[in-house]
Amino acid sequence: MQDQNNSLSANKPASQPDASPELEEAVSRVSPQTAIQACLLVLASLTIAYVAADIILPLVLAFVLKLLFQPAMRQLERLRVPRSIAALLMIFVFFGLFVGLGAAVAGPAAEWASRLPDALPRLQERLSFLNRPIQTFQNFMQQIGAAAGANVDILGAAFRGTQHFASGFFETILILYFLLVSGDTFLRRMVEILPRFSDKRQVVTLSQQIEENISIYLATITVMNALVGLATGLTIWATGLGDPVLWGVVAFALNFVPIMGPFFGVALFAFAGLLQFDTLLAAFLPAGLYLVIHLIEGELVTPMLLARRFTLNPVLIILALIFWFWLWGAPGAILAVPMLAILKIICDGVGPLNNIGRFLEA
Repeated sequence: MQDQNNSLSANKPASQPDASPELEEAVSRVSPQTAIQACLLVLASLTIAYVAADIILPLVLAFVLKLLFQPAMRQLERLRVPRSIAALLMIFVFFGLFVGLGAAVAGPAAEWASRLPDALPRLQERLSFLNRPIQTFQNFMQQIGAAAGANVDILGAAFRGTQHFASGFFETILILYFLLVSGDTFLRRMVEILPRFSDKRQVVTLSQQIEENISIYLATITVMNALVGLATGLTIWATGLGDPVLWGVVAFALNFVPIMGPFFGVALFAFAGLLQFDTLLAAFLPAGLYLVIHLIEGELVTPMLLARRFTLNPVLIILALIFWFWLWGAPGAILAVPMLAILKIICDGVGPLNNIGRFLEA
């Protein structure tokens, strides 16, 4: 084998650098036919994910939530709590938090939205360099008002959108319940049908790594986002912007979308400050303090907690966020990083895919 490598090196031009042995080995193991089949499989999967989003998205959301709740489920199982009761408890906790936060912010959010049409001319005077985009947005708001005057069923459209969201939400809850109750049943069935012991061991190892790493990631991110929301709410209360619960929940939710979420949050807090305060210093203070909170959490605390488990490439994270947001909207942006992390764990655990796993690293 070494003689063959030496002869290949001797036949190369002197100016051409030696290729990486790992790259040569990976390329040699992938035939053109296999590469074409893999590309077609990926394209077919993405097409199905787009066309059947109403089915696939609740399933993926439920699977990720199952990973989040799995440590608590195992603790309850050690306490001899039946899985069906433990699953119901997890569902009630999740449902209660979701509905409670939604009810707490619905009123303040509607009040802020009602102030937009009257506040836009004032903002246009204060931010003259943004006259063109503000005028465009103002025309859009006027068109909405004209459409409402023309008896267009806006409330009906909003109701249909809410109905669609509620349908997807309850589908996710239903799938999540059965995933929690089933436990490791699907894993055991998969292991049973695999012919070779090495394949069985590999599947079990990958499953354990995905559950452990993603559960810790999701739990850490959720706790840190809750702390960011709490700190933001207290900061908003101190600055006098108003509705600290609303802005705390907004900061909590936006922080689930890395990079893009906090960026949008800074713009949102600046816009709210301009609506509320007369001076520019007071107007931009909430956005500046929110940015400081995010930088402390995103650049210091969270990387220190997760550095040993996740070192994903930031460029690939941004591309994943853009792609999954385009495909599935806001839920896709929230799921982008967990799915990218799961892909990296699988690539690291499957020999022929190790090079892809290295490519995904920071």
